[in-house]
Amino acid sequence: MILGCWRSVWCSSLGLIGVSLLMIGCASNPVTGKTDFVMMSEDQEIALGRQYHQSVLKEFDVYENPELQSYVSRIGEALARDSHRKDLVFHFTLLDSPTVNAFALPGGYVYITRGIMSYMNSEAHLAGVLGHEIGHVTARHSVRQHSQATLAGILGSVITAQTGSQSVGDLSNLLGTAWIRGYGRKHELEADRLGAEYLALTGYDPEDMIGVIGILKSQEEFEAARAQEEGREARSYHGVFATHPDNDDRLKEVVRAADRFRTTDVTPPDREAFLKRLDGMTFGPGEAQGVFRGTQFYHKAMDFTLRFPDGWQVENRPDRLVAVSSDNNAAIQLGSQDLNRRESPREFLEDQFSDLQDGQVIDGSLPGYTGIARLNTPFGQRPSRVAAVFHEKRVFILLGAQRDGVLQKPFIDTVKSLRRLRDDEIALAAERRIQLARAKPGDTFAKLAEQTTLSNHAEDQLRLLNGMYPDGEPEPGQLIKLVK
Repeated sequence: MILGCWRSVWCSSLGLIGVSLLMIGCASNPVTGKTDFVMMSEDQEIALGRQYHQSVLKEFDVYENPELQSYVSRIGEALARDSHRKDLVFHFTLLDSPTVNAFALPGGYVYITRGIMSYMNSEAHLAGVLGHEIGHVTARHSVRQHSQATLAGILGSVITAQTGSQSVGDLSNLLGTAWIRGYGRKHELEADRLGAEYLALTGYDPEDMIGVIGILKSQEEFEAARAQEEGREARSYHGVFATHPDNDDRLKEVVRAADRFRTTDVTPPDREAFLKRLDGMTFGPGEAQGVFRGTQFYHKAMDFTLRFPDGWQVENRPDRLVAVSSDNNAAIQLGSQDLNRRESPREFLEDQFSDLQDGQVIDGSLPGYTGIARLNTPFGQRPSRVAAVFHEKRVFILLGAQRDGVLQKPFIDTVKSLRRLRDDEIALAAERRIQLARAKPGDTFAKLAEQTTLSNHAEDQLRLLNGMYPDGEPEPGQLIKLVK
């Protein structure tokens, strides 16, 4: 969380797909060699990827570890050189995000998060994920998806114009999430097949494609259980398989088809060398974005903390924090900007919102003021709570809305909770990092969990990190990942 640009009030996450009318035509599919009905040339595809690459970099920070960035690029480029689009220059970026995700944009832009990388236990696992995403690019899945979105947009515009109904027109906006969430069973299997082929050609064992999907499936199952426990939507990568990959005959079939591409120049597995690259990598939220402990948020550099209502789902976006109630009927947003005038919180709010009503001083540890103003919210335009809290040379702006009426107590309680960090909270604001250790005789993940700073399901998380979920235990002398 960088906390800026607060005027992007209630903006939804950037839709990485825009509906634009492109020249309809035909192009050869580089994978099948057949002619596809598509809506853009390769030049247009590259231009689209370049454009949306800038949008991705506004939404996500790049992970500040040049050595790890270079390593990811080197593995990705080796796979891309053996792909069906050897002439395309691929760009690989390691994102500073705790989410378990990897995705690709048109034209060869591939992204992987440190969140997904933390669960890998070999270079072949990394190659498997990158190969899968390269497969999406070489098969032009995003181009096809964009073409479908364009057609849906055209159809929606026509129907809207004829009937006045927005329902069909809105469908086109739902297609944009495919670039980040997946393309459906058919295209995901094709990306797995291609990824396994690229692994074999580059000297990796294509069976490692099944292995890495198994690790991610375990993480997905754990995430689904936690999401149900916390009353929120589960977030997962590659979430199109109903069963574990070990029981997925179709997946095994498409991956093992890559055996014919195996080369004699084999990359020897070196688990420990890979793990040492992850030693010290940030795990979970990074310090620069701020750290959540439950619904309590801590930001060391900006010296503040606040608490959102219990049970609310909170998202730490690059420019703001957004909290949503469990029933999706209320939301609170926090942003900030530099304080540039010597004025009171009341004067600041009255200057920002000319229609401010029901103004009152916030009785908190920092000077603040709140009132009601008419805003564009996720629930439409309506009277909503706004507040300004001053902290040194920065002003925090909080916005609160609910589906019916004006959000009151949860909003006021959140605003009042905003304060400076105490000395005993500095450690809570520090980010967690992966640390390697040798398992000793008698070590179990239950015992090792007591040595970590993980607070929720620590034993399960350690098993996931080390590829031993749900009930594996470390062998004496084995190099394992802990979190400190």
